[in-house]
Amino acid sequence: MGTEHSKNEEQRSMVFLRKGPKLPAWEDALLAGREPKSLLKRGLRYVSLSLIMKGMTSTPDFLWGLHEVQKLNLSRNQLVVIPPSLGKLDRLVVLNLGGNCLKCLPKEIGLLRNLKVLFVNMNCLKEVPAELSLCRKLEVLSLSHNCISQLPLSFTDLTSLRKLNLSNNRFVQIPLCIFALRSLDFLHLGSNKLENIAESIQYLVNLQIFIVENNNIRSLPRSLCYISTLELLNVDYNSIQTLPEELYLLRRLRRIAWNPMDKGLHIAHNPLSRPLPEVVEGGLDVLFNYLRDKKERN
Repeated sequence: MGTEHSKNEEQRSMVFLRKGPKLPAWEDALLAGREPKSLLKRGLRYVSLSLIMKGMTSTPDFLWGLHEVQKLNLSRNQLVVIPPSLGKLDRLVVLNLGGNCLKCLPKEIGLLRNLKVLFVNMNCLKEVPAELSLCRKLEVLSLSHNCISQLPLSFTDLTSLRKLNLSNNRFVQIPLCIFALRSLDFLHLGSNKLENIAESIQYLVNLQIFIVENNNIRSLPRSLCYISTLELLNVDYNSIQTLPEELYLLRRLRRIAWNPMDKGLHIAHNPLSRPLPEVVEGGLDVLFNYLRDKKERN
């Protein structure tokens, strides 16, 4: 009778365990005695490891021994600190730290000399380490949704950077170092506290997408009109009253755009002085003709 009772208890325990919360993949692997390297996935391009949404408050120690990993996703956890050991993963090409609680990045991030893509969006950063500029191969950088108000001058060394997202931060002006990033084709500074756009914007000669929506900008510099590569210019939700007469030089802007995803000129929700509101309603060609005629008259 006792033996039968024990078996029933054991069966009920097994059912309970099966119905319990599933362990994160990495904990499951370690409890089963598996080699941590078994978590790595070998794709056509990268050796990758994803620990997304695992509820982690700290990084597992075994992670820093996986020297062959090239693509690492630690996003959407509750990480407060990334340890200096990050620098050991010097083969990393893609690193996603988005959606955590990070207040800083370790200076050892500068040891990731092969890094091309870095996401640290949706964290609590107030500054960025100057050592990040040692990642000379970096092409894509997202620091959006943080508390950053300035960038280190050493960022001028990120000459390979093509896409930079600084939206939803605390910038009052565009950091000077950005104007040295001549390879930039995408720059997002929406939802900051910008009051103007410096004339130096003209040095970004390859810029195709420039977003500064939801700021405090009152006017656009003439130099902006000489970036002939611009295909999307978003200045929605600012305090712009007048437009530079040379705006018609931006011939790659195809339309007045209303959908945030569309290319063209986004200029809604600005206190444009008359007759600009009516002219804008006529479309981009009407606006460009108006500005061209105005310039010729002057």
